[in-house]
Amino acid sequence: MERLTVALADRSYDIVIGDGALVELGRSCREAGLSGRVVVVTNPTVGRLYFQPVHESLAAAGYDVLKIELPDGETYKTVATVNSIYTELIANGCDRGCFLLALGGGVIGDITGFAAATFLRGVSFVQVPTTLLAQVDSSVGGKTGVNHELGKNLIGAFYQPRLVVSDTETLSTLEERDFVSGLAEVVKYAVLFDADFFSFLSENREEILLRRRAPLAHLIRRCCELKAGVVALDERESGIRAVLNYGHTLGHAVETLAGYDRYRHGEAVAIGMARAAVISASYGYATHDDTVRIVALLRTLGLPTELPPFTGEEYSTVLLRDKKVREKGLTFVCNRGIGGYLLEQVSDIPSLLTRGGDGG
Repeated sequence: MERLTVALADRSYDIVIGDGALVELGRSCREAGLSGRVVVVTNPTVGRLYFQPVHESLAAAGYDVLKIELPDGETYKTVATVNSIYTELIANGCDRGCFLLALGGGVIGDITGFAAATFLRGVSFVQVPTTLLAQVDSSVGGKTGVNHELGKNLIGAFYQPRLVVSDTETLSTLEERDFVSGLAEVVKYAVLFDADFFSFLSENREEILLRRRAPLAHLIRRCCELKAGVVALDERESGIRAVLNYGHTLGHAVETLAGYDRYRHGEAVAIGMARAAVISASYGYATHDDTVRIVALLRTLGLPTELPPFTGEEYSTVLLRDKKVREKGLTFVCNRGIGGYLLEQVSDIPSLLTRGGDGG
């Protein structure tokens, strides 16, 4: 097992990464100082595969385990779903001594974290991500929340987990589309922070798509290292952490307009990154060659790069509701070449749809 630390003073926590990490989950929770009843929140797909080994590991460590099963999918990432968790917790007599454990992908992690942040004004929670996207990104950093019909992730809280446990063996059971979707967040970290990592992804894409253990272990660790460093500097996204929204501004708009069921999150982010690369080049922050390389990597990994044909008015309406809109306009994340970044204040938000052409 590899262990990284997200350094946040008294809210610091470890990320445990490795094959077979679920077997050690109970012991990892004890080592993190967690006690009381544990409530495992999952969905039918993940629960069928992994609830039993999770339950066995937690029970072996002396925990009393309660299971809450939620419907599967982004369309259930709502306040109503969180309320159903509250109902189960209250009906089963859970108190402030309990802790929640999110067993699943990013949707389960976001919902469970928000429920933990708000139930009895806050109980502890653990992230056990079972998708690539969650292991490299959403399980780390304490962003929790749910969607609203008018926009994605508009309701939520910053609330750090006490522990993250990523078992790389769970990636073997992912559907191909879900695995590829997770690669979008991997590309994001490479474009923003590490040109060598970008080259690694380009040179090893075939091995990555075959889910070879060595390249997967490297990319998960590298993404977690990069995100942990950013979160330690800016826990509540008042500065540098905003750069992690690269590709997400237009990506969230795509998800919202498509009703959260046409695109996976990573697919929408890939579309947003492709357009962000074009926009960055149009501002002079990157070259045309940089854009070609970014778009080519996304495409060869099997990710979409073209904005779906919603109207400019539809896109503009959703973009104006984005959490990053302030009095001076929208804070838009650009790449500086490959391996660097900067923030651009965009007052003419509709121009994001046409600036730089199609980048082809």
